Amino acid sequence: MGDAVARFRDSWAERRPDLDLSSMEVMGRVLRLAALMNQATEEGLAGSGVSRPEFEVLAALRRASPSGLRPGRLTRETISSGAATTKRLIRLEQAGLIARTPSERDRREVDVRLTEAGAALIDRLFAEQLEREAGILAPLPPAEREALAAALAAVLTPIDRAEGL
Repeated sequence: MGDAVARFRDSWAERRPDLDLSSMEVMGRVLRLAALMNQATEEGLAGSGVSRPEFEVLAALRRASPSGLRPGRLTRETISSGAATTKRLIRLEQAGLIARTPSERDRREVDVRLTEAGAALIDRLFAEQLEREAGILAPLPPAEREALAAALAAVLTPIDRAEGL
């Protein structure tokens, strides 16, 4: 029987045998896995008070230097719109998880930093996220995980919008 992508591919092959469906084998699975992982992440974050996109903002800030990040950089790192980033920052600031302060380098700019509560929350949530991801990848032995990661990096690197970050 196979997974959903195999079923979709088989249906397309019947209707359009003239098409090369090989890209669907990979991209269909990558997209489906991403959607299912996002769903699992949302479910895992349900009791935390933050959404998956807010989790991504907190994680980006946790990876950053203590001086924080500017909103534009957060927008690029989280691959979202400026308006969506602004909305998330307002929500996270109201929750006491981040602080926005005028930049010391340019007072017209704002630096966004985690508060102590924000750092503690993302540390806990990130560890839980890694457990979810490990569970999903459990069918693969470590060598296959490494090979998959390398293959995906080879495809992603030339098209990644986060260049220079």
